[in-house]
Amino acid sequence: MLQLPDFEEKQIVIVRAEQGEKLPEIHFKNDNVALSRDGKVLNQVSCHKVFAVFIIGDATITTTLIRKALSYGISLFLMKQNLDTYATIGAMAEGNYALRYKQYELSNPLPFAKNLIKNKFSNQLTLLWEKVPDYFGAKSRHQVYKILSEKVDNAKSLDELLGLEGNNSKIFFQNYFRDINWFKRMPRTKVDVPNFMLDLGYTQLFNFVDSILRLHGFDTYKGIYHQLFFQRKSLTCDVMEPFRCLIDKALVKGYNLGKIKNSDFKQVKGRYIISFDKNREYMTLFLDEIMKNKDDIFKYIKQFYFCVLNETADYPFYKYE
Repeated sequence: MLQLPDFEEKQIVIVRAEQGEKLPEIHFKNDNVALSRDGKVLNQVSCHKVFAVFIIGDATITTTLIRKALSYGISLFLMKQNLDTYATIGAMAEGNYALRYKQYELSNPLPFAKNLIKNKFSNQLTLLWEKVPDYFGAKSRHQVYKILSEKVDNAKSLDELLGLEGNNSKIFFQNYFRDINWFKRMPRTKVDVPNFMLDLGYTQLFNFVDSILRLHGFDTYKGIYHQLFFQRKSLTCDVMEPFRCLIDKALVKGYNLGKIKNSDFKQVKGRYIISFDKNREYMTLFLDEIMKNKDDIFKYIKQFYFCVLNETADYPFYKYE
């Protein structure tokens, strides 16, 4: 199983298939992931240093690459030019039956779900404290967190917890994004640039978290807070919750630094899309933030792994600072 010292050396590779007469080829060459066109190697990186490869646009990949990628624990994400992920070839420890048995037999998901939402609230409050201190009025961040934590503790069901989380997230979005022409959160609709960007960022975070969970052997469809739903990787939705703050922070930072420009987008049939020559730049905006915090994400999932495997209440807690 992948350990932290090895994971610390890992990186993400983004391949944007430039338009041309011949498709670029992504293949395996001398223990490297290589990019070639017309038989000429343009770039390559050691398989030992790669955690995931994001391929944007049309390209050819070899069966040898797929086989070697899986053996090295490398996940491949195939994306359209508009950055929608349409296929994943992911490495996984699917034979970890002991973990999955414990995962399936979990009798009381509510304590973990409560810890998860407290963690999410804590990090949202940290972001608000940094950017919108007037939101707290005469109260301190810790006082507001205590109030929210008590509400979470008093929740009697997952449905009640979902309602509490939804209401608080709505308030968070309205306040934290109020300087970027925020309307409201509408997932997957891409009705405006901020929603497009959040969809993009959350998807990259989702893919990253899912890859680590699969390497540990989890069934990522079997959630704890998010319950079973057709073709939804509910466990990945669970575990990414405390880390959404990374994407929220990156979005505001992108606007503040002038990296997000409305001129880079156009509207087609009521949905915003990004120009092809800018998609790598916008992906990197979020992936850079994820990679800065990749060790914390890995350690969180490692602790979660032992928590489930050993049936303990030693829940992980990621504190964003």
